[in-house]
Amino acid sequence: MPVTELRKTKKSYTLSPESIRFLEALSKAQQASSVSAVLDEMIQSVRRAREREALDRAVAGYYSGLGADDAKEQAQWGDFALAEFPGEEHV
Repeated sequence: MPVTELRKTKKSYTLSPESIRFLEALSKAQQASSVSAVLDEMIQSVRRAREREALDRAVAGYYSGLGADDAKEQAQWGDFALAEFPGEEHV
């Protein structure tokens, strides 16, 4: 892990009492090192989900832009790849 990822920046935010109670309960339930750690993981989870969604949109855009012949070729390559790993689960 790069050193820059290890550094944290202290910030102050105002949250509702309900949010504070939720974060504290979640921290306790997860036996987290701190409420900040729980909040940071929540933020990172949302960030990763957005990145996955953007990637999914880019992939869908690529495949929807293919012509019929290219789409057929891509499907054949996909079938070939799946046949190479018969015991694997496929999404």
